[in-house]
Amino acid sequence: MSTWNIEYLKPEFLTPVPSDIAISRNQPPKNIEKLAEEVGILPDELDLYGRKKAKVSLDVLKRLGDVKNGKYVVVAGITPTPLGEGKSTTTIGLVQALGAHLHKNVFACVRQPSQGPTFGIKGGAAGGGYAQVIPMEEFNLHLTGDIHAITAANNLLAAAIDARMFHEATQADDALFNRLCPKNKQGMRVMSEIQLRRLDRLGIKRVEDAEALDPEQRRRFSRLDIDADTITWNRVIDTNDRFLRGIEIGLGPNEKGHTRKAKFDIAVGSELMAILALTTSLADLRERISKIVIGSDKSGQPVTADDVGVTEALTVLMKDTVRPNLMQTLEGTPVFVHAGPFANIAHGQSSILADKVALKLVGDDGFVVTEAGFGADIGMEKFFNIKCRYSGLHPSAVVLVATVRALKMHGGGPAVTAGTPLKPEYTQENLPLLEGGCDSNLRKQIENANKFGVPVIVSVNQFASDTEAELNLVVKKAREHGAFDAVISNHWAQGGAGATDLAKSLVKATEKPNNFKFLYKLDLSLEEKIATIAREIYGADGIELSDLAKQKIETYTKQGFGQLPICMAKTQLSLSHDPSKKGAPTGFILPIRDVSASVGAGFIFPLVGDMTTMPGLNTRPCFFDITIDPVTEVIDGLF
Repeated sequence: MSTWNIEYLKPEFLTPVPSDIAISRNQPPKNIEKLAEEVGILPDELDLYGRKKAKVSLDVLKRLGDVKNGKYVVVAGITPTPLGEGKSTTTIGLVQALGAHLHKNVFACVRQPSQGPTFGIKGGAAGGGYAQVIPMEEFNLHLTGDIHAITAANNLLAAAIDARMFHEATQADDALFNRLCPKNKQGMRVMSEIQLRRLDRLGIKRVEDAEALDPEQRRRFSRLDIDADTITWNRVIDTNDRFLRGIEIGLGPNEKGHTRKAKFDIAVGSELMAILALTTSLADLRERISKIVIGSDKSGQPVTADDVGVTEALTVLMKDTVRPNLMQTLEGTPVFVHAGPFANIAHGQSSILADKVALKLVGDDGFVVTEAGFGADIGMEKFFNIKCRYSGLHPSAVVLVATVRALKMHGGGPAVTAGTPLKPEYTQENLPLLEGGCDSNLRKQIENANKFGVPVIVSVNQFASDTEAELNLVVKKAREHGAFDAVISNHWAQGGAGATDLAKSLVKATEKPNNFKFLYKLDLSLEEKIATIAREIYGADGIELSDLAKQKIETYTKQGFGQLPICMAKTQLSLSHDPSKKGAPTGFILPIRDVSASVGAGFIFPLVGDMTTMPGLNTRPCFFDITIDPVTEVIDGLF
C-alpha cells in the first residue's frame, strides 16, 4: 500500500508543559471524516458520533483481505511505581513520531478508559503532555457508548439468572414448562432456536412441537437447577462504589424470601468486556457469549448463558461494540480506542479487531502500536500467550518503557506513594540505586520479553529531574542485559519530535525476522501452565495451590476447560505476589489462593492474593476538580 497523504497537526509547544486538558483544548482536531479519508476508510465504512469520533465497519477487513499486514508492536513496561511510568504516553508519542516525523503509515490501538478512574483517583488514560489522544474529554467520558452497552448486557444476564432461579423455586414442573414453551394460536409449543440448542446439549432429539417431549425430558429442559453458591456472574456499574462490593438481593416482598448474597463489579471487569477485546467477528462474539459459564447446577455441571436463554439478546445489545472507535492524536495520526478489560482478572489489552483493521489499513510498510496493561510480567505475557494466540497475529517488537524513578525504587529506594512528594533519592542523582534497579527489574523484564523470541527496545521515559548520567546508565545497562536497543525519549514535553530516535530504532528492529513463540502449550495441565508462568516470568521456585484452588482446577478440568490459556491475577507492583518486594525477587513460592474461569473469553484466571474488582472512591476524588462552563460547554478539570 502507498504512504498516506495525511495532514499532520502542529501543536504549540509551551514551557512549562500545561495541563493535559489545556493542551488538548488548544489543539483543534481534524474532523473525523477527513482523517478517515486520509487513512483509506471509505465513507460507507464510517458511522459518525459527532465530528471528532466515529465507529469503523468490519467490512474493511473484507475489502482489504489481500493486503499484507503491517508491523505489529506492543508497548509494555517494567514493574511500575504506583504513579505509573507512562506506557500510554509512550504509545502515543511513538506513533506521533512514526507518523508525523518519519511519515510512516501508523495506527495506535489503546483501551477505552473506565469512568471509575476518570472520576476516582487516577484520572483519564489518553496519554499525557504533548503525546495524547484528542479531544481528551470525549476520549475519557462516554465515547460511543461501548461500556454502557456492556453494562446493559451484563446486567440483563444477571437479572435473567435470578429470575430463572425464582421461577424454578416457585413453580411445579408442568407450570414451569408450559410458561417456557407456551402454545401458539395453532396449539403448538414451538421452541426458539436457543431452546432447541439446550435440547441438543441435553442429548434430547429436537422436536417441532415441544408437546412431544415426555415428562422427564420436560423437567430436564425446564430446570437449570442452578446452585446459588456457585454463581460467579455479578452485576456491574461503571463507577467506583465500595458499598456495592457486598450486597444482599431479593429483599422485596414480591420475591417471597428468595434472597442471596451478591456483589457488583466495575463494568470493565465484566467478562463481556474481556470477550469484546478477544472476539474476531460478530459471529464469534455470539459464540463466546453462549459459552459464558455463570455457575454450576446442583449436579456439578456448568450452566451457560445459552442455558439461561440470553445469548442472542446479549449479542443484540452489544452488536455495535465490535466496531472500533476512530480518534486521533495531538499531531493528527489515527487511533483506535476499543475495549478496556481489567489487566489483572482479565488480559488488559485493547481489541483484536482494532489491531486487525489497523494492520490492513497501514499496509506492509506501516506500523500498529498497541499497549499492554500493567508491567510486562502481566500485560506483555498476556498479550503474547492469550491475545496473540486467539488473534493469530505475530508481534514484530516489544517497546519496554522504563523510568529512572521506577528503577531507583527497584534498586532499594524508599516507598513511592501516590499523592505524597517524592523523596530526595528520586529527585537527585543516585547512580547506585539506579544501577541496582537496572540489574534486577529491568534485566528480568528484558529477559522475559526475549523468551518470546521478539526484539526488545527499551524506551527510557525522561523526567525533568533525570540527569544525563542517570539516563545514559539506563541505556548502557539495557543493552548489556539483552535489549536490541535503548533510547531516551521525551515525548511528554516534545511530542513526536521527542520520540523520533525511539521510532527510528523500532523501524530497524522490525526489519529483521524474529522467532516468536508462546511460553507454554495449551495441552499442558492447568497446574503446569500456572507453574510455568510463575517460574519463567515471575522468577518463583514453584507454586502452592490452596485446597480451594486444587478443587477448582479439578472441577474445570472435568468440565472440559483444561486446555484454556492462563490469565494470572496478581499485583502489578512486584514481579512476585508481594507488592513490597521490588527488583527481581527469587527464592519464593507463588501462592494460588483460588482459580476462576472466564470460559466465554477463553481463559482460566488463578488468583494470587486479593483482587478488587470494584474500586472505591478516596477521600478527595478527581470529581472535585471537574467542571463545565454552561455557556460554552467547555469541560475543565479532567487529567
